[in-house]
Amino acid sequence: MTALHDVALVVATVTLVYFTALNLVYLAFTGVAWRSLNRHLRARGHAPDEEVFSSPVTPPVSVLVPAYDEEPTIVDSVHSLLALRYPEHEVIVVNDGSRDRTLERLRDAFDLVPVRKALRVVVPTAPIRGVYVSRRHRHLWVVDKENGGKADALNAGVNASRYPYVLAIDADAILEEDSLLRVVRPVVAEPDVVVATGGIVRIANGCRVDRGRVVDVRLPKSRLATLQVLEYFRAFLIGRVGWSRMNALLIVSGAFGLFRRSLVEEVGGYSSDTVGEDIELVVRLHRHLRERDEPYRIEFVPDPVCWTEAPETFRQLSRQRRRWHRGLGETLWRHRRLAANGRYGALGTAAVPYFLFFEFLGPLVEVLGLPAILVWWLLGDLSGVFVAAFLVVAMLLGVVLSLAALTLEEHSFRRHRDGRDVVRLIGFSVVENVGYRQIVSFWRFLAFFDLVRRRGDWGEMRRKGFTTVAEAPLPR
Repeated sequence: MTALHDVALVVATVTLVYFTALNLVYLAFTGVAWRSLNRHLRARGHAPDEEVFSSPVTPPVSVLVPAYDEEPTIVDSVHSLLALRYPEHEVIVVNDGSRDRTLERLRDAFDLVPVRKALRVVVPTAPIRGVYVSRRHRHLWVVDKENGGKADALNAGVNASRYPYVLAIDADAILEEDSLLRVVRPVVAEPDVVVATGGIVRIANGCRVDRGRVVDVRLPKSRLATLQVLEYFRAFLIGRVGWSRMNALLIVSGAFGLFRRSLVEEVGGYSSDTVGEDIELVVRLHRHLRERDEPYRIEFVPDPVCWTEAPETFRQLSRQRRRWHRGLGETLWRHRRLAANGRYGALGTAAVPYFLFFEFLGPLVEVLGLPAILVWWLLGDLSGVFVAAFLVVAMLLGVVLSLAALTLEEHSFRRHRDGRDVVRLIGFSVVENVGYRQIVSFWRFLAFFDLVRRRGDWGEMRRKGFTTVAEAPLPR
């Protein structure tokens, strides 16, 4: 029993230290986020979007939309991209061998006609079957290709793009009218230094959409999707703001990321042999520029909004989180020489170790540590004081952090006009940390088995489409 007691004490102590350290990091980042967001909002008031729109140094942008079986949402998404308020941009939809009517929906909605356009082949891709242009929107292009995966489709978009910056977004995403102006603002301010930026992603489930515009922000009816709303607040408004301040941002969301095209081509484009092509590209850019000792910044911008459809079933959410965790693991292994390497600055000494121990290995601690603590407490091997301290650190601080992220969101942006939605989110802040988080950790834990089996598939994601505003009846 003595040996078992010692094991219990070690596991319990490791779990308690893990949660303490993790929450202390997030508490520190919460303070950084409050200061950064207040400073950002003041700066935006002094330099409105109109200045970026009229600036002669605002670069033209190619918007890349990889699409695979996106029939329910693709037309709304493209409408939102065509309606962006921006001096000069083109929209390039890459149909990655869809099995549904994605291409037909685009052809009917935008009057596409085939053209002969010679595409650059800077980055190899699966064969191109055809190129189309819209007769209604001269800056809308559709590239039809054989299926090669999301990274391959993005590379085809890079090859087809004409402009010096590319914005990669998901096909089920909707951008607000000024999102592109805002995400490009750091580039306009420091064009020789800023090489990539990313904006915030929000959950569109439950919102009403009119021709690619979110006209009424509401919480999802689905409890599972509502929990993801809080999760996204904490990840974007606290986590990414903090890492961005340190110039150690590892993740620019694949749903909404702007990159200097020449640099993406220089490092070989998106990697097709990982399911985490977004994080892998960002880490590769960091590494490439650090090794060349070039001054650069990769920034998170908190107010340009990209709305996306979140999974509403446990099965689909499980696939998504397992895929994300596999992508993180593949990236950390591929770039393992960065860990604890001072040559790479805060990226090597802080960001990579954090993502290794807290994000990647964290599910092992949470899934194995929590049941062990409960069992050993019931057996009398752990004191009630220890268990109470653990619950305060692991659960109560998690609730506080969720509430802090929600408060930060409402203080800064006030998207939810209905007070009942805010009250509902406060209630879900508890549920998220007592139940939901443990389920997600279990899914991420299963990703370790996927990595051992070298599973490379994405898993099917079924789209329901956005809730559109009903058209007014014709007058009689």
